[in-house]
Amino acid sequence: MFTQVRSTNRRVTPGDVNGRAVMKAVYVVLEPQYQNALTQAANSLNAQNGPLAIELSGYLIEELRDPQNYADFQADVAAADVFIASLIFIEDLAQKVVEAVAPHRDRLKAAVVFPSMPEVMRLNKLGTFSMAQLGQSKSAIASFMKKRKEAGGAGFQDAMLKLLNTLPTVLKYLPVEKAQDARSFMLSFQYWLGGTPDNLRNFLLMLADKYVFPRGGSGEGADRAAVVVAEPEVFPDLGIWHPLAPGMFEDLKEYLNWNSSRADLSEKARNGPVIGLVLQRSHIVTGDEAHYVAIIQELEYRGATVIPVFCGGLDFTKPVNAFFYDPLNPDIPLVDGVVSLTGFALVGGPARQDHPKAIEVLKKLNRPYMVALPLVFQTTQEWEESDLGLHPVQVALQIAIPELDGAIEPIVLSGRDDATGKAHTLQDRVEAIAERAIRWASLRIKPRAEKKLAITVFSFPPDKGNVGTAAYLDVFGSIFRVLEEMKAKGYDVQNMPRDSKALMEAVINDPEALQGAPELAIAHRMSVEEYESLTPYSERLEENWGKPPGNLNSDGTNLLIYGRHFGNVFVGVQPTFGYEGDPMRLLYSRSASPHHGFAAYYTYLEKVWQADAVLHFGTHGSLEFMPGKQMGMSETCYPDSLIGALPNLYYYAANNPSEATIAKRRGYASTISYLTPPAENAGLYRGLKELGELVGSYQQLREGSRGVQIVNAIVETARQCNLDKDVVLPDADASEIGLDGRDGVVGAVYRQLMEIESRLLPCGLHTIGKPPTAEEAIATLVNIAALEREEDGLRSLPGLLAESRGRTIADIYKGNDDGVLVDVELNRTITEVCRAAVGAMVKAVTGADGRVTLRQNFAWLFALLEKFGFQLPSPWLSACRSAGFPGVDQAELDKLFGYLRFCLEQICADMEMQSLLKALDGEYVLPGPGGDPIRNPGVLPSGKNIHALDPQSIPTRAAIAAAKVVVDRLIERQKAEQGAWPETIACVLWGTDNIKTYGESLAQILWFIGVRPVADSLGRVNKLELISLEELGRPRIDVVVNCSGVFRDLFINQMGLIDQGVKMAAEADEPLDMNFVRRHALEQAAAQGVSLRDAATRVFSNASGSYSSNVNLAVENSTWEEENELQEMYLSRKTFAFNADNPGEMNQNREVFESAMKTADVTFQNLDSAEISLTDVSHYFDSDPTKLIAGLRDDGKAPASYIADTTTANAQVRSLSETIRLDSRTKLLNPKWYEGMLNSGYEGVREVAKRLNFTLGWSATSGSVDNFVYEEANDTFINDPEMRKRLMELNPHSFRRIVGTLLEVNGRGYWETSDENIAQLQEIYQEIEDRIEGVTEG
Repeated sequence: MFTQVRSTNRRVTPGDVNGRAVMKAVYVVLEPQYQNALTQAANSLNAQNGPLAIELSGYLIEELRDPQNYADFQADVAAADVFIASLIFIEDLAQKVVEAVAPHRDRLKAAVVFPSMPEVMRLNKLGTFSMAQLGQSKSAIASFMKKRKEAGGAGFQDAMLKLLNTLPTVLKYLPVEKAQDARSFMLSFQYWLGGTPDNLRNFLLMLADKYVFPRGGSGEGADRAAVVVAEPEVFPDLGIWHPLAPGMFEDLKEYLNWNSSRADLSEKARNGPVIGLVLQRSHIVTGDEAHYVAIIQELEYRGATVIPVFCGGLDFTKPVNAFFYDPLNPDIPLVDGVVSLTGFALVGGPARQDHPKAIEVLKKLNRPYMVALPLVFQTTQEWEESDLGLHPVQVALQIAIPELDGAIEPIVLSGRDDATGKAHTLQDRVEAIAERAIRWASLRIKPRAEKKLAITVFSFPPDKGNVGTAAYLDVFGSIFRVLEEMKAKGYDVQNMPRDSKALMEAVINDPEALQGAPELAIAHRMSVEEYESLTPYSERLEENWGKPPGNLNSDGTNLLIYGRHFGNVFVGVQPTFGYEGDPMRLLYSRSASPHHGFAAYYTYLEKVWQADAVLHFGTHGSLEFMPGKQMGMSETCYPDSLIGALPNLYYYAANNPSEATIAKRRGYASTISYLTPPAENAGLYRGLKELGELVGSYQQLREGSRGVQIVNAIVETARQCNLDKDVVLPDADASEIGLDGRDGVVGAVYRQLMEIESRLLPCGLHTIGKPPTAEEAIATLVNIAALEREEDGLRSLPGLLAESRGRTIADIYKGNDDGVLVDVELNRTITEVCRAAVGAMVKAVTGADGRVTLRQNFAWLFALLEKFGFQLPSPWLSACRSAGFPGVDQAELDKLFGYLRFCLEQICADMEMQSLLKALDGEYVLPGPGGDPIRNPGVLPSGKNIHALDPQSIPTRAAIAAAKVVVDRLIERQKAEQGAWPETIACVLWGTDNIKTYGESLAQILWFIGVRPVADSLGRVNKLELISLEELGRPRIDVVVNCSGVFRDLFINQMGLIDQGVKMAAEADEPLDMNFVRRHALEQAAAQGVSLRDAATRVFSNASGSYSSNVNLAVENSTWEEENELQEMYLSRKTFAFNADNPGEMNQNREVFESAMKTADVTFQNLDSAEISLTDVSHYFDSDPTKLIAGLRDDGKAPASYIADTTTANAQVRSLSETIRLDSRTKLLNPKWYEGMLNSGYEGVREVAKRLNFTLGWSATSGSVDNFVYEEANDTFINDPEMRKRLMELNPHSFRRIVGTLLEVNGRGYWETSDENIAQLQEIYQEIEDRIEGVTEG
């Protein structure tokens, strides 16, 4: 679908040859702006009727993916005299170019390649000048090239520009002939960079004159007339360009003088914000600048002054530094905002980027930085017709990579004409970019006292008890702090509530509503007439929702906007999707539009109340998940319509980079990360604590008769705690099983206890602007210290401790996992020493207020002692030594603790509030990766503009190694339990999981199939190779991969990789008992009458612009009767197939999906970080196909379900039911967890209700929840009168949900309990109803 362009439009032939010598030339380029200029150049050369003529054929690099285009390209090259290429940086296509051109290189008269990947550069040859030895030869030019090649794309191009200026000095070292040919190459580069039709005509003429038909030679044209080849017209390397100016400016003052003398510039624009634009010089010189002209005109028309700068190379920091500062005050920026129209990273363009340099320059400039997208790899029509929106390569190069520089607002700027290749204006997109740029810049200019901020909170599922939902965030506590801070900084905040509870009451309760009515505070009643006149797209919503006002967020006459005003700050409640309570819509809606109430909310913010910015508060809302293209929104995409021109700030959990990225790309958000609450170890409680004490006693008394009694007590207590489901307990008396047998039982129970005790869990909820204290950071630091960090040269603390005892940590982990008592004990000792050592370090740098202080306590004493030759051991070394690890490597330990101290400072730094205030002042928010702070402490400090990663950089080498361990364990476990290899594994791929682990789950799938990712010379992964069966040592295992909608949006390249890998395996001629992929694909091809490649379709997701299976919505809102309804939702929404042979479309292919799923004997998901587990979010069960597969399989057998847990250094593969038990024991049923939550009040009750509801979700999709989980939940939250009273007072709506969920699990047959329990639940439910409805006074 992408770039199936008619390349015949780029074929130029001379009309009449008239005896002229005709040079045949072929070119292939990355960007289309050269296409039109080259066509003009060839036509004008042919029209001159000189002795030389040209036949020209051209290709855009992406077109070579199409087999017909590639065959034409090969034929053209075979007949050509000259080959020209530029900016070939996409590896698989670079290989295709080399394969087509290399066989003809010696025959070609000239091959000229401008900056590209090394293998393409080696094709260069002009006479005696050659780059075939690039990287090997010792000549002056070659060594220069080698140095530059290592510098990467931007450095390479800039260095070649420099070389043009210093050419004479380089050439004097070369023999005459070689010097001339090297000069011709450099001249070619000057012509090319000059880019005008005249320059390109002279370039072609020079090649024909000197190399193809030289005068006086022996071939054709030897006796032709001489031709005049003009020197290249050279343009400034840096400058300012305006379409109305007489020429380019190299001096800022001259430009400003010219601009101020313009009669056509309005007074408003002269006094308005100053917008800096960054342009590519190649577009200006090739005359392909219509889109630049349009945006300059639009900005000036809307009241802005424009400074449009350009540069010739790929390092755009040069013009930024040169022209965006006040010439009289060089440290003061002149611009109020920056919009790059290049669509590429600030340094390096499409080649190798330098993000730290870009960030340094943008941080100093300190202005919002937008990067708009010109369509490069597809035409306007292709973009308009595609559900995906942007071509996968365009997403990587033009969205993902600029985000690493801190870019926001990836809005399409211009289309591309498929006949001429020229960019053309998309007027509505240009208007959107101009208006949004001015709004961002206005935040800088407008006084704080006049600025209006609309804080938006979420409510999901729709219920008064759920207002202000956000992952791990105390929403109202945080908003209260934001209001306090804004007031202190000069914003107009009025009627400040006394505390966060009063704030919540003000938003949630309308004082005018009836007593007990669940109505929220109403801020505005919008008439239908006002709504329709201000919401131009409202008619499009009628197809789904009928005429306004509808019955959502309405009183039957008006549309209602819920929220409360506090002066210039509005706290509003975002309406919900609207279809969560409608089972038919959940089942059949591929993607429903927003309802009228939803649209009215955003119309109110922008057009009625006229907010200057919106702040979406917490993870996550619905706007960015509304239907529309995946990336590169058009004006008909709902996220684009809803957000309008409002600058969108968004507090997002630092550990959720994938959904934050969707908010950035589809909702134009500038994100600000917040920390999840500090983690603590789950600890042991009640019977588990008692078990721990018994194990301790056993170790001291194991050999006597007392040891036998203790083991009997351990077995009995373990059964009462339901541990018999996880540990094999003996039926016989302990006296009959011998000492080794008893050690084995105790070791297995002990291991289980340690797993529960050391599990990390977030305690309570995070409040913005309230960083953790040093002590609260200890558990996180212990886990950071537990990982080996080879790339940073840091050892893990458990590894160092184990080695000081002559063991490896891997060996101890293995013994621990096998339940070997001494190893379980040693592992526990190591864990405790790690906590003590980290605790000692933290104590040494903690001030009296509990915060980190950079001045070490008693540092003066240590310094004094050291002066006199007394060197005291560090606190952490002392901790290790005193615990029995005297031989630990001190140098490695000190290096690690230096790093941990740095991490501690980052955890406790507070940038969350500061970044919000900076953004509201129209300043640059520093970018940073999102992810798990334990795996990647680079996520810290929070308060950064979250980015994902370059999608072509995964999987990394470390991820591939980690994936292999998990896959091998899963296969071994399945083979041990089932006695045969698994044939098909149904996997789920998550966006966040792959970002956090740098592609571990992607690498797992490739390892199942038996293919290996291969990185190119720029470190990008776009290619695979088949691993031989000998090396694999097992059969290739088939997969069915369901990608989340977010993964589909962020990693379409990786979906392509998996699809390629499956097809490689399916086409490998191997024994069918060793290649299950091929066996199944052949069977499916025969049964369905399709080709082998089509039958080997294994990568599925939602339709473009649609997310989740809706099973989660049905479960959360109890809108389902039978389990098969949930399965039908899954099958109708999650069976859209991806095909790398045609990446532009995702079509429903349910038949292939079902036939592949029928063969699945294992389902598999990954847990990647401690704070998000199976019952924390609804996504995991929403994508779980366990019962679905049992229904599809001919034998009706449920598949084995496994969960890989890579949250700790000792990765585990557990069954689904084991994981749910572990999760329930450490969170839902653990006093440490629920007390931590209830301390947060209203929001905490909601967290308990949510977790119980998600547990029900697992019963519905997999049947893997044990009865005791619900029984103990009932004991904890219902049978305790004190607890009931607390829940009722804190949040009656969410307490009603807890009771309702317990009644529902019983009613659906997932929980068997006594009649008394059910009668009590029904009675309590009625009591809560009466209280909420105001029947009884409470």
